[in-house]
Order: sequence, then structure tokens, then C-alpha cells
Amino acid sequence: MAAHQPDAGADSFGTDRIELLRRWILGVLVLGLLGTVTELVLLEHYEQPMQFVPLVLIVAAIAVLAWDFRRHDAASRRAVQIVMALFVLAGFIGFMAHFYGSAEYQLELNPDMTTWELLERVLRAKAPPLLAPGMMLQLGLLGLAYVFSDSRYRRSEVK
Repeated sequence: MAAHQPDAGADSFGTDRIELLRRWILGVLVLGLLGTVTELVLLEHYEQPMQFVPLVLIVAAIAVLAWDFRRHDAASRRAVQIVMALFVLAGFIGFMAHFYGSAEYQLELNPDMTTWELLERVLRAKAPPLLAPGMMLQLGLLGLAYVFSDSRYRRSEVK
């Protein structure tokens, strides 16, 4: 019995689908970056040095994505990977910064509250929003999906 040979047309169709999906991922990623930077600027999320981190990362992401879109080479792809990994890291660090900032504020209001009361108030606090840095995490993961779905990346890793 002969082994099944994939049809060249079917492979092209699958590649076309992946490229269409990659374009959609890139579009959603760019919209997310633009929406997030707009929101951060409107919220004046630049009053303290640590608050500049997401703004700087978003500018870096837009720059490396534009570079990758134009050049589409190994260096630009690696730059996108690095910036998106920094997004993921920033998401976790931002979550901790928001948590500790909110906890500090809540303890100033009522230093006698129990740990459970503190946790409950931090989780319900509107400022700083505890889960807002999760957007950085999501954007970073979306960017990594964009990079790792590149057929040229997959071929270069097989060698």
C-alpha cells in the first residue's frame, strides 16, 4: 500500500489559510496596541517612571512590527519575539505593581483590616485596576502567535 502523498494544491490552500490567519492576527494586534496606547495616554498613565513601561513597549512593538512587515527577515522576526516576550513579562510585573499599589492605598485607609478584607478590597478596587496589565499579557501572546505562525520561522527551526 502506498503512503499518502499530500496534494500540492492542498498544501498551498493550507498555507494560504495560515497567511490569512496571520494577517488577521496582525490586524487585531495593531488595533489592540493602538487602543491600549490611546487609553493609557488618556488616563495619564505616565505620572511615575514605572508607568512608562507599557507606553515604551507599545511604541517598540509598533516599530518592530512595521520593520517585520517591510523586511520579513530573521532579524525583524527575532525583534518581534523579544518585544512580545517583554510584553508578557510586563503583564505579570504590571499585575504585581497594581496589586501592591492598591494594597498600599487600602492599608492607608484602614491599617487594621484583615488579610482577607485587604484582598477583597484590592480585587474590587477600580484604581488601579488589578487586571488591566493583563492586556499587555494578551497582546504579547498574540504577537508571539503571529511570529510563530510564520511559515519561514517554522522552516528555519526545522533545519
